[in-house]
Amino acid sequence: MSPLQNLHDLSVPYAVANQDIAFESFDGDVVVVDLGNGKYYSFSDGGSAVWESLMAGVAPAELVTTSSFGGEIPAFLATICDYGLLVPRPEVAPVPLSASLADQVSRAKEPPDVSVFDDMADLFVADPIHDVEEPEGWPAVKRA
Repeated sequence: MSPLQNLHDLSVPYAVANQDIAFESFDGDVVVVDLGNGKYYSFSDGGSAVWESLMAGVAPAELVTTSSFGGEIPAFLATICDYGLLVPRPEVAPVPLSASLADQVSRAKEPPDVSVFDDMADLFVADPIHDVEEPEGWPAVKRA
């Protein structure tokens, strides 16, 4: 079965789509950066809880039954997959939801949602080590 056939399969774990996807949690608020296109993504508290659970290897189906916003998790998953942030990993066994993540998911006050920002894309895709042109200085931003 190809990964696309499992794109919205809620029974399999998901992982970041490629090495350009970086993320960090700041006191429970997750920010994801796609270093390939320079966009960054900010999640609601419900989205942050879902993201952290998915990164722990939990299958989305378990989150649907845990969250009071469970009915919105499939659409959220489809959105972040469409943004190219996650891919299904059907070859990996899902991990049970830990007590701390279950608490985070069940305490979320907002439905899972994501906001996309591209105002710093030029800076994220700039290569300060290699994108220096003598007459122009730094950074020499590549034109599309």
